[in-house]
Amino acid sequence: MKCKPPILFPDHPMYTDAIEAWKRYHEAQASDEPAEEVERLRLIAESQFQAVTDYQLRALGRPGGFVH
Repeated sequence: MKCKPPILFPDHPMYTDAIEAWKRYHEAQASDEPAEEVERLRLIAESQFQAVTDYQLRALGRPGGFVH
């Protein structure tokens, strides 16, 4: 039987890093950064939020994304 990882709280660095990435993305949009940079920041932010979501699902005993 596999052990479930602990649930993360909103002040965990994994959460706060994802929020900061989302802020950087929105700041880049607002400051008319080049489209390539905005897209790069969007992908980073979405990836970080997906990692948090997948982790939390596994912690709750539900299937999350793939573990690499």
